[in-house]
Amino acid sequence: MANPGFAITLAIVVITTFVTYSEGAPRAFFVFGDSLVDNGNNNFLATTARADSPPYGVDYPTHRPTGRFSNGLNIADLISKQLGADPTLPYLDPALDGDKLLVGANFASAGIGILNDTGIQFVNILRIYDQLDLFQQYQQRVSALIGAEQTTRLVNGALVLITLGGNDYVNNYFLTPISVRQLQYNIQDYSHVVITEYSKILTVMTLVLSPLYIQYLTSLHTPRLHDLGARRVLVTGTGPLGCVPAELALWSSNGECANELQQASKIFNPLLVQMTTRLNQQLSSDIFVAVNAMELQNDFIDKPKEFGFVTSKIACCGQGPYNGLGLCTTASNLCTNRDEYAFWDAFHPTEKANKIIVKTIFTGSNKYMSPMNLSTIMEIDSL
Repeated sequence: MANPGFAITLAIVVITTFVTYSEGAPRAFFVFGDSLVDNGNNNFLATTARADSPPYGVDYPTHRPTGRFSNGLNIADLISKQLGADPTLPYLDPALDGDKLLVGANFASAGIGILNDTGIQFVNILRIYDQLDLFQQYQQRVSALIGAEQTTRLVNGALVLITLGGNDYVNNYFLTPISVRQLQYNIQDYSHVVITEYSKILTVMTLVLSPLYIQYLTSLHTPRLHDLGARRVLVTGTGPLGCVPAELALWSSNGECANELQQASKIFNPLLVQMTTRLNQQLSSDIFVAVNAMELQNDFIDKPKEFGFVTSKIACCGQGPYNGLGLCTTASNLCTNRDEYAFWDAFHPTEKANKIIVKTIFTGSNKYMSPMNLSTIMEIDSL
């Protein structure tokens, strides 16, 4: 798949207005991952994994679909809002240019997973290493605007969110009753394979810096791993996969969550915490912050009424049992009050549920956030 092209033009003499990076500005924010955080990249790709048609976006400020798999704002949008920054634009959006680049960028693409064979049915999507390649391209573009030194500072001071893992189960291991991966591995061994690959991805992420910046850093000192990329990376686990409306529609007769998928989530999330802890120990710095998404979402799925939901089983938009079958379209059942539903469609939370998730990311205890929550990180980084 060809990456979007770009040109670096050196015309300093004739440019009368130019972009500058202010260290007092909100920290840049970079987003990688799947449909939980994709805010429109797949709109620019020939893929079926899209959310660019109504009723998606019904509660977005424009009341129009944007490519977000939500009725409104997604997790990445809400984190940006808490940071006091504008939402990051999709990297493939031509509108991402000039000073808008300094806010950060969203590289996420619906349908992808940690493993390269996840989501093959969606064909033309930005797999995670494609996203990291685009991140390198982004840094070259920003360097043309503000120079290598300021670009390095912007990236090293940034916050990164990476959301992966769910598709490796629902769109790979459990995609068919007997999948290739099931023939290769039991669920415990498969989860270890997925986590091992995730560790490689996170290690590469800390190294995604072009030779221009490596040369700059080397001129200062011998770079350590975490000097070569972002300093704070939020790494989310999988939610309770067996409780999403799509899986209830397939496996549940009386509303109970699908056992095998729940088991997968219970295995994956602790492995994720162990893996990020190990990486932090190797780097002697708390770069990676694990979000135990299963524990976090269990709260409002198990006790929806305590969070103001009428249901955490039925999707707002869909058809069939639990509105969990097929796509969310204009022909689907559509609830009138999205705030009463934990799930927007067969797989994705509503904006209200996303707000609960983000609040916990900022303020949650070690039960949800390891080694600390985002508010604590921001306080430490402000010193």
